Amino acid sequence: MTGQRIATTRRIDAPAERIFALITDPSGQVAIDGSGMLIAAPDARPVGAVGDTFIMNMDREPLGDLPMGKYTVKNTIVRFESDRELAWQPGAVDRSPIGHTYGYTLTPLGPDATEVTSYCDWSGAHPKLLEMLTWPVVPLSALESSLDNLQRLTE
Repeated sequence: MTGQRIATTRRIDAPAERIFALITDPSGQVAIDGSGMLIAAPDARPVGAVGDTFIMNMDREPLGDLPMGKYTVKNTIVRFESDRELAWQPGAVDRSPIGHTYGYTLTPLGPDATEVTSYCDWSGAHPKLLEMLTWPVVPLSALESSLDNLQRLTE
């Protein structure tokens, strides 16, 4: 099956530490989001380790693909390397993650520039779930918009 992992990369003229501070802050994720679905981060404290969680309030209606309306998701950090990588798995507040991962990989290009890769990976999802999904689940344009917003926040 194709489309289980999508990614986009951009050079951003900001140090990796500054970018990492934005992406590890749940309220920063609301500002960065390119899908238009994130509407609030009610427990907006920065994450700092694998196993940390953060809550997001979402509204799927802007995507127009699933009639899910407003709901809350609990994200669990699965990879964390300071100034280099952050990845999390979303899940319902009352159950564990469903198997897909969002993340950022940062590659410093010098003191004032960083290559940032934003990705969504569904390869860890249960095979039955993968059979039901239509690809791509997350359009590449949403990840590209996220990097546009991240770049604007660092200017």
